[in-house]
Amino acid sequence: MTMTMGRIIFYEDRNFGGRSYECMSDCGDFSSYLSRCYSCRVESGCWMIYDRTNYMGNQYFLRRGEYSDCSRFGMSDWIRSCRMIPMYRGNYRMRMYERENFGGQMHECMDDCDSIMDRYRMSDCQSCHVMEGHWLFYEHPHYRGRMWYMRPGEYRNFRDMGYMNMRFMSMRRIMDMC
Repeated sequence: MTMTMGRIIFYEDRNFGGRSYECMSDCGDFSSYLSRCYSCRVESGCWMIYDRTNYMGNQYFLRRGEYSDCSRFGMSDWIRSCRMIPMYRGNYRMRMYERENFGGQMHECMDDCDSIMDRYRMSDCQSCHVMEGHWLFYEHPHYRGRMWYMRPGEYRNFRDMGYMNMRFMSMRRIMDMC
């Protein structure tokens, strides 16, 4: 079951200053509303924010709360786009593959995995098929480093998606009740 309710307010300056723009769904480019965006307030829902337009670049997961200076997340620039993560209360299932186009070693995952190397003896994951649920992939074991949001769908080649020189080493289900 998927439910979609969320509200986030973006501000041009740190500490919620300057002009603001409110989103209740995905927004691929704020530039027509704000000249820049350095802080935000999540009123409801879970969100991914991106430092490039069209959901590209560094991304960070946000839940309800106030974020007075988004540069603290390691964003290389200000926030430029956002994607709402729907609330989900169903099963979680995905298949991850060692090589692109679903090649090489395959493992099915239905719960959080703090190290694909330790659990599955996989040193790399280059494609996946998310069948159920919403997931966060991390570049290091134990849910550390940069993160990427994966919603249901087929991801045939992470490198073609702009994740050059990236290795996904852990993943967790997004189960937050935001």
